[in-house]
Amino acid sequence: MARRNENGVTIRAVAQRAGVSAMTVSNVLNGAGRASAATVETVRAAIAELGYVPNLAARRLAKSRATTVGLLYSDRRTPFLDAVLVGALRATNAQGLQLLLRDGEGSSRAEAERMAQDLVRSGADALLLIPPFAEQLSGSTVLEELGVPLAAIATGTALADVITVRIDNRGAMRALTRDVIAAGHRRIAYVAGPDHYSVVGARLEGFLEALRAAGLAEEPDLIVRHGAFDYASGETAARQLLALPSPPSAIICSSDDLAAGVVAEANRQGLQLPGQLSVTGFDDTVLASRLWPPLTVVRQPVEDMAYRAAQCLIAALGKTGSDVSDEIFDHTIVTRASIAPHRTSEPLS
Repeated sequence: MARRNENGVTIRAVAQRAGVSAMTVSNVLNGAGRASAATVETVRAAIAELGYVPNLAARRLAKSRATTVGLLYSDRRTPFLDAVLVGALRATNAQGLQLLLRDGEGSSRAEAERMAQDLVRSGADALLLIPPFAEQLSGSTVLEELGVPLAAIATGTALADVITVRIDNRGAMRALTRDVIAAGHRRIAYVAGPDHYSVVGARLEGFLEALRAAGLAEEPDLIVRHGAFDYASGETAARQLLALPSPPSAIICSSDDLAAGVVAEANRQGLQLPGQLSVTGFDDTVLASRLWPPLTVVRQPVEDMAYRAAQCLIAALGKTGSDVSDEIFDHTIVTRASIAPHRTSEPLS
């Protein structure tokens, strides 16, 4: 629900009457931002006309500068999430701010909106998002009603209404796939992950671009989509792919957790890795270097990206309006022992 007073008047209604954004109304209510005297007077007139009375949370915020950053995350604990938390804590601690957490499944836009509203009601003055929440909230009318700045990390693309900090996912996966092809592999499978993450589409595009550039055909039976970026989904994908009449010699995975599941299932079936099956991951979490064989991966600096996104939010606190930016960090291909030359490879035509 939108923030309402006892008469049911929303901040958005005040904003529409005053001809300004909901964030501007929120800043006027909180005594923050850099609104002109004329804008402040217009907002106050609209408040008086509509009879809007700030709720207790708004009154509390009006007495002091914003001090809390809220983080929306999936309730599945992963090495990726651990890196996000470390980066966000580094940034907020350095500025003396608090980090407020809210977890959930993130299965729908409605749930993402409810979680964001809960965080703001609990005192969050800015929101840090990780997939899939950024994609679900982008374009939502709830964002304007919240009246707080938002930043997201590790999205597949830029978002029009959210600050984004990411890598070039398509280019990164294209480069990793080229390395697998250069090792002589021709029948290459791909484990994509859940479709509602924007990185899934971007990484799949990079994989397919590398195949086309090498003159290799896209084979639908070698592309597996699953509902999660987790270990169990990797095991399931490996069972499906290794049961094919002509199984792949390499499996490229869209996350380290998926790759770990693939490695486990391949070992369970008695395959020699990487001699009989090469496997790659994505992210370079601590898991990637602790598997055997250790994974060749795309490394995205998740902790540094979270730190930078939190910095952007801190800079946005107290400003009028929303300056949306898109920052692209460098990625790295980390080569380890999980790729081996394919023994029976044929030259490319």
